[in-house]
Amino acid sequence: MSTGAREVVAQPPAGRTRTAFRRALLKLSGEALLGSREYGIDPVTVESIAREVLAVQEAGTELAIVVGAGNIYRGMSAAAEGMDRATADYAGMLATLLNALTLQDALERAGAQTRVQSAITVSEVAEPYIRRRAIRHLEKGRVVIFAAGTGNPFFTTDTAAALRALEIGAEAILMAKNRVAGVYDGDPRVDPDARFIPELTHLEAIERGLKVMDTTALSLCMDNRLPIYVFELAEGNIRRVAAGERVGTIIETPVT
Repeated sequence: MSTGAREVVAQPPAGRTRTAFRRALLKLSGEALLGSREYGIDPVTVESIAREVLAVQEAGTELAIVVGAGNIYRGMSAAAEGMDRATADYAGMLATLLNALTLQDALERAGAQTRVQSAITVSEVAEPYIRRRAIRHLEKGRVVIFAAGTGNPFFTTDTAAALRALEIGAEAILMAKNRVAGVYDGDPRVDPDARFIPELTHLEAIERGLKVMDTTALSLCMDNRLPIYVFELAEGNIRRVAAGERVGTIIETPVT
């Protein structure tokens, strides 16, 4: 219901760095929050991410975030140990919520306005996911963090990132990887001969079985021509990619 007061929509401050995207979705793996730790969350790393996200938003990009839970819990690993897969995946969704709340706190301490929207009901700590409300938050200059994946078992946070990016009309997915510079034809952490791939199409990534995103997520992006920018989560890289610099690997399907 309108109160008659005019809403003020956040505008990027004058003089800020130009941005390549009007709206984008940042996909953070749970491992990206590890820093140098073996498990859990590194506060210094989270604070660094928060500063970069704020800088990107202030430059003029409306930014949403999907965060994984690999630093806390992996549904597949638990299922392999005997837990029911669906139950394990629900536990993984709750783990993404822990990461989302941690990231929200860091962002707000850095000066950002945020909202966490969850695909499962946790009304005491997060809003339910509502597409139109998420878009309005972005238009009003808030960073929206999507938690709990798609809300369904058997779907990864990669698929959630692709789905949410398409739902909110994002122009790209910015995919920050932990200690990996982009897409390789093998795992550079175990294969010293793995070659870096600067550009490829969604179909090539699927056909070659490259471990960028799961097949469902790549197919969604391919069908809707949504580009994916894969890069290392290193200091300044989120800002550089958002500003249009060539960092890491670009996955896109050209218009024919």
